[in-house]
Amino acid sequence: MYGEHHRLAEEFAEYKDRIRELKMNDAHFAKKYTEYAEVDDEVYRIEEEIETPSDVYTETLKKRRAKLKDELYSLLREA
Repeated sequence: MYGEHHRLAEEFAEYKDRIRELKMNDAHFAKKYTEYAEVDDEVYRIEEEIETPSDVYTETLKKRRAKLKDELYSLLREA
């Protein structure tokens, strides 16, 4: 949705405990999780018009967020 955070624990509520576990015990997952959270925060600021970059940059950022989300979901399902 527009102007809303896409927190991983909310997006994948069924994996909430697993997310917490992997953040603490898997350096690769923790790094991807942090990157996802940073990108999500930046998208949120853009959608709230706190920041106003170009449309191309915004779309690139949203695609990056989606890719990270897919990668994290794959990692969650592997475990």
